[in-house]
Amino acid sequence: MPQVRQLAESLIAPPNPMQFRCEEFKVRTEFKPHRHSWGQLMWVTSGIMVLNVAGQRFLAPPEFVLWAPAGLEHSCSNRALAQCRLMDIKADWCSALPQHPCLLSVSAIFRAIVEDFYRRKQYIPATEQDLRLCQVLIDQLLQAPIQQTYLPSSEDKYLSPILQELEQNPADNTPLAVWASRVFTTERTLSRRCKQELGMSFSEWRQRLRFLHAASLLEQGKSIQDVALDMGYSSSSAFIVMFQKIAGTSPERFRRLGQA
Repeated sequence: MPQVRQLAESLIAPPNPMQFRCEEFKVRTEFKPHRHSWGQLMWVTSGIMVLNVAGQRFLAPPEFVLWAPAGLEHSCSNRALAQCRLMDIKADWCSALPQHPCLLSVSAIFRAIVEDFYRRKQYIPATEQDLRLCQVLIDQLLQAPIQQTYLPSSEDKYLSPILQELEQNPADNTPLAVWASRVFTTERTLSRRCKQELGMSFSEWRQRLRFLHAASLLEQGKSIQDVALDMGYSSSSAFIVMFQKIAGTSPERFRRLGQA
């Protein structure tokens, strides 16, 4: 049974103008839909979170942060142990930021400033220097490229059951033609639905899913060989090629960067 939690806004002090938080979620934790009067950035540092914001579903790799504007209903859940960081921003500082939920590809400058706040354990900016850094963070967010979603989902009658099964078992190597027969359609039709509904091919979607899960397993200390096998690859080399293509770095370097 999942651990269902209700988040009460009254238990969290409103940001003025920002505040930084760390959260750890136990296995199979689920937050009920809630909303608050400030904007919020969230990025996962370990594990995988499924986030639903204003009816949109998000999964994101470590290089993206999720932006949820003030007042939008959202919820989240995870199957395995997960850790994340949150940055709350008061509403009047959010006016120039996107008015819809999205993924932001933040800069190295943004990450360095945020890490400095966490390193100093200065979760609530207190000095004039801190407030100036907060303004720089906003400036960096205004320049951040926007991506609507990294791993799209679909309610399509053919695709939906397939995507759900793969999320439960990313190592499943069942070919598209076999999936098509299971949902009583043709491979051509299913391929066309992938392009229409997901904006990408079936193989690319499955690679992205595996990358997300692999990143989580690497952060948990699993060996590259074990992660490769867990993700359905017959060899470490094939897994490394996939990972480097998506992340732009090797699995080992990715792990070292995450531990730095």
